[in-house]
Amino acid sequence: MTSEPLLATSSPYIEVKKSRIHNNGVFARMDIPKGVRIIQYVGEKITKREADRRADLVIEESKTSKTLGAVYLFELNKRYDIDGNVHWNTARFINHSCSPNCETINEDGKIWIESTRNIKKGEELGYNYGYDFESYEEHPCKCSSSACVGYILQEKQWKKLQKK
Repeated sequence: MTSEPLLATSSPYIEVKKSRIHNNGVFARMDIPKGVRIIQYVGEKITKREADRRADLVIEESKTSKTLGAVYLFELNKRYDIDGNVHWNTARFINHSCSPNCETINEDGKIWIESTRNIKKGEELGYNYGYDFESYEEHPCKCSSSACVGYILQEKQWKKLQKK
């Protein structure tokens, strides 16, 4: 549904480098003030049914290949998702963090990554991926922040981990 652009998305604020969290990450090229829309999360607009199919496929492939599968799906609205697993989506390299410095904003059919506090030059960008509790054990977290709960899980679900 979405045509492929010639160039990868870019932003003067960021650069992609190796990350201690997971493979590649996105880092601040300069100081970024709180409230800045840093980059748009882009990809292929797909139906919910297709999103489920693609997610299941990645999960199954990761089980047989013994490698960690990466799913880049974002909910756009009740009917559609964005599959950001396309080479032109630089924002797909932003890793999860239990102490995020960014958040996602879904506005007018576009998904933006916005800073939630001042970010220093060289700091890795991260946001909470917001996974639900249902399959949390399948998503270990490696952010190593002082607030890390060990799993990629939406913050409102963290108390449930303490009960386990």
